[in-house]
Amino acid sequence: MMLKLMDKIGDANPQLLRELKGRLKFFHVGLAVVISLLLQLVVYLYQLREFPDERYSLTGTYCLLRQIYEERQRGLYQQADQYKISEFHNFLSNNFCPENQIDWQLWWRDHWEYIFLSLSVIFIFTLLVAGTYLLINDLVKEERRGTLNFIRLSPQSETSILTGKLLGVPSFIYLIVLVAIPLHLWAGHSANIALSYIFSYYAIVIASCIFFYSGALLFGLVSRWLSGFQPWLGSGAVFFLLFMTMIIASSYGNSLNNSGAWLRLFNPWDVTNYLFPNLFRISNGSPLQNLEFFYIPLGTNVVSVVGLHLFNYGVCSYGIFKALKRCFRNPQASVINKGQSYIIVAFCQLMMWGFTLQYWNQVFDLDRQVRENFSLIALYNVGLLFSLIAILTPHRQTVQDWARYRHQASNKSIWWDLTTSEKSPALVAIAINLIIVSIPWLVWISLTSAFDIDQSPNWAGDNINRLKLLLALALFISMMLIYATIAQLILLLKTPKRSFWAIGTVSAVMFLPPAILEFIGMSSWKNPSIWLFSTFPWSGISYSEATTIFMAFLAQVSVLALLNFQLTKQVRLAGESATKALLAGR
Repeated sequence: MMLKLMDKIGDANPQLLRELKGRLKFFHVGLAVVISLLLQLVVYLYQLREFPDERYSLTGTYCLLRQIYEERQRGLYQQADQYKISEFHNFLSNNFCPENQIDWQLWWRDHWEYIFLSLSVIFIFTLLVAGTYLLINDLVKEERRGTLNFIRLSPQSETSILTGKLLGVPSFIYLIVLVAIPLHLWAGHSANIALSYIFSYYAIVIASCIFFYSGALLFGLVSRWLSGFQPWLGSGAVFFLLFMTMIIASSYGNSLNNSGAWLRLFNPWDVTNYLFPNLFRISNGSPLQNLEFFYIPLGTNVVSVVGLHLFNYGVCSYGIFKALKRCFRNPQASVINKGQSYIIVAFCQLMMWGFTLQYWNQVFDLDRQVRENFSLIALYNVGLLFSLIAILTPHRQTVQDWARYRHQASNKSIWWDLTTSEKSPALVAIAINLIIVSIPWLVWISLTSAFDIDQSPNWAGDNINRLKLLLALALFISMMLIYATIAQLILLLKTPKRSFWAIGTVSAVMFLPPAILEFIGMSSWKNPSIWLFSTFPWSGISYSEATTIFMAFLAQVSVLALLNFQLTKQVRLAGESATKALLAGR
């Protein structure tokens, strides 16, 4: 029967069969079962440490006489009679709760709940951290042995190969968890936890595994230059993320009424705490209860909360899988193409702004919502755009090929090539992404009527403030385009390690001027005009006149025009040199 099952697996997915044959050997299966059983035994015995014995306190949680003695204790404290209080404490220390007065039913229910919650936490850490390590380590070994190229040349589809990796490589971890599932289900049932909530938790864990495992495979493919350090770096990053988000989710007063709520959807702790409120024992309940998306209350229903997490995991896992398929067959290909970058940026804006627009204490205040989330949205978008510059900007040889053969595609215009072609310079694509990022800001600027950039209630100056905001957005766009142009110019050079020089130069242009200005004491409120030319122009906007801001924008546009003139010249020269080299070879 087992042979028939393996044959069916081999027919459906040969890569999965290859992974299972190498891992599910008798010794490995036995070791996984033993580890799982020992883990369950340790969890069970650890929870028995609080077992009520003959010396169980009269004021203990499960003593039925607890309320009587606590009321007597409160009465003595109100009388402030120290002698009686001392006598009462001596009585409590010398007398214990009778066994027939212990609420054993409640104790066992809590005991099973502790086991259930402990296993739930262990499942998440084990699956995500250990599974991530195994997947990245497998790719490193395949690359080192040279078998990864052999797999690439096999007739299997990318989907079949990658799915086989996802299902087969962490099979040892899967087996450990599967052996513990019966105890987990029994503990949940004994703790009176609804099966629908338990299976919702399983769905979240499976979805998070698909997301993190897909990300691990992609990281393993694009980080070959780390020379074997990838497994520790990848799994360590996942562990750090889970640990830190667990602390945040378990802290009192944490809120999801901000744009950062989307980032927290990628960790399973908040939704696990929503399903099982005793996980972190937060007195005011899970923050997901008040979660809204474009003012739609999603946290009031468990179906909408779980559905939102599954949707987020599903969409992002699909995007990562598309990138995986691109990079698997051709390791030199970029992670995403220009068309996909537009979709990614639009989706990110939708999610970030969706969680920004939430009611504050049941009050609609658009300006306050944007003001409170301005820094986070701006920081996230800057990081996203710089990542796109690094991913989409092609190198010298690629641009040479595009410039050499572009005229052969006579049915396509130059703008279509610059917008969609993977080999063309990325400046137009970056500009389109900047426009996508700017659309929500433009909508907000057109709707707001009370927001003043210096936070003063100057209604009479509303038009000036609106103009300042538009100019600040224009300064940001022009500055990002200047960075993208500099990166493309450096990647067109003939010098070695062009990527290193591009990253270093753009980072220096971005961070050195503000650091130097602060070091020499030229703060934004003292010399706002200079800060208008830095990476953070909005720090000088509130202290500058609209005319000054407009002149700074014209200066940046002039610099951008000169850089693009040089870029056009470099691309033309690259195409001509490629043509001459081709003719000389003939």
